[in-house]
Amino acid sequence: MISVLLSIVVSIVIMIGVAYAVERLALRHLVNQEPITLLMATLGIAYLLDGLGPMIFGSAVYSINVGMPKEPVFILEGLFDGGVLVSKEDLYSAIIAAVLVAALTLFFQKTKTGRALRAVADDHQAAQSIGIPLGRMWVIVWSVAGVVALVVGIIWGSKLGVQFSLSLVALKALPVVILGGLTSLPGAIIGGLIIGVGEKLSEVYLGPMIGGGIETWFAYGLALCVLLVRPQGLFGEKLLIAYEIRDDSTEGASRLAAKKEFFGEDSLCVSRVKRSGSEPKIIDRV
Repeated sequence: MISVLLSIVVSIVIMIGVAYAVERLALRHLVNQEPITLLMATLGIAYLLDGLGPMIFGSAVYSINVGMPKEPVFILEGLFDGGVLVSKEDLYSAIIAAVLVAALTLFFQKTKTGRALRAVADDHQAAQSIGIPLGRMWVIVWSVAGVVALVVGIIWGSKLGVQFSLSLVALKALPVVILGGLTSLPGAIIGGLIIGVGEKLSEVYLGPMIGGGIETWFAYGLALCVLLVRPQGLFGEKLLIAYEIRDDSTEGASRLAAKKEFFGEDSLCVSRVKRSGSEPKIIDRV
């Protein structure tokens, strides 16, 4: 057990070191760039790390034992006839995840650093303009993300073995945050519960009708349906687009109706002045 704890501590130090290196070598040079540029850069970093890992540690599957029991147990016997059979390992994993979510929520809501991180996530240019150091914030973000990834990797590694294909498990996080909303932490929690329960129920009740295998694609299909109906997710923020109609004439009123049709009924007309030209802009989130 001492060797396992020592390995975890060393892994945390390594993850923080990687976070510092990523900020120094890549992200520092992308300050004030467009979000799509940052997205592509971080995707490239992720693929780079995926490639370096097997070169350094090899591609074999390693077992890890952190002391979590694996025996099944019946729960909720008072609610369901015979109870529900679950693995103790899954129960411990759920408890660890709940504690981690609670700790992160307190960190982002109650601490000065957490609020600064939320400001950077909302608009890093505005955050920089009021004196928030982007470099230090990015190091903290990557360090926190590394620690969370380490905890998740330990849990799944204990269950499936430590292997680089575990990164595919993390892809399930994408439909979860799409369903709950990219800007909502409670939405991510509820989205995870909806997808988890939906996968099991669909496999039990719909699987026999279509040959099974629903669990592998159910989350992505549900996320696609949500995007078609509510692009911001169940609890995500909705953007309001404001624009100016610079003409009080009948022609100006026609352009107002046309812009309403193009931008949607939730857009706002903020002013009317007798000048030509108008540009849309995002003014608020609700």
